[in-house]
Amino acid sequence: MIGKDATGRRWSIGELARASGVTVRALRHYDEVGLVRASGRTGAGHRRYTAEDLRRLYRVRALRGLGLSLEEIGDALAASADGPEALRASLAGQLARLTAQAERIQQLSERIRGMLRQFDGASMPDPDQFMTALEMMSMLDGYFTQEQRDELARRRSELGPEAVEAAKSEWAGLVEALLGHMEAGTPVGDADVRELVRRWDAVGESFHGGGERARAESKAAARRMWQDQRDELSGRLPWPGERMAELVGYVERVREARRGGS
Repeated sequence: MIGKDATGRRWSIGELARASGVTVRALRHYDEVGLVRASGRTGAGHRRYTAEDLRRLYRVRALRGLGLSLEEIGDALAASADGPEALRASLAGQLARLTAQAERIQQLSERIRGMLRQFDGASMPDPDQFMTALEMMSMLDGYFTQEQRDELARRRSELGPEAVEAAKSEWAGLVEALLGHMEAGTPVGDADVRELVRRWDAVGESFHGGGERARAESKAAARRMWQDQRDELSGRLPWPGERMAELVGYVERVREARRGGS
């Protein structure tokens, strides 16, 4: 039986595994990586563990139970003789990772709840719409911070489905009107064109909440996403991608002319 033994008894790997609840395979791996090495060997080369080896194994199990990696456990135990700082640093790092993971799980839970509400609603999304929503969520992750995504979601919720659909319809009408002006060569200083772009900006502004700086950063993230993912995003719109790219450039020139007072 494993325990305090004044006679200096040694335990085989099988005995240690049965008593400690750690598999033989895990004990061999711990030995190979230098985490818990057998202090002795028989003449035939079989591992023999001492009471000190057992105490080290219990420490490894305890730290493993807190989620530390084997490398982190090795570093903490190696420095334990000099004080608890290495262990404290490892535990602090693990706590930070767990906190971030918990926040991520909370965020994913909220997303899944939102999707389930769509399934439970009166209008069931078809598979293509559902996968498109997932793709867009993944794309947003690359450009918007979690705070910005939360704010965008909050603004959509505040506006409500009817207002969101009305904004989409208004924007579609603005796209058609501005495409007509662009193709007709209407100057960027034209009063009607400026008014259309003002309404375009107002529609976009309605989806960005927070203070002035937060709105500016959110809109900047949206512009970066459009620049990097223009082809992908254009493919989801009813207008050719090249025309939309030209239109965005036209709209930006209207803004520049307005800022310049020309």
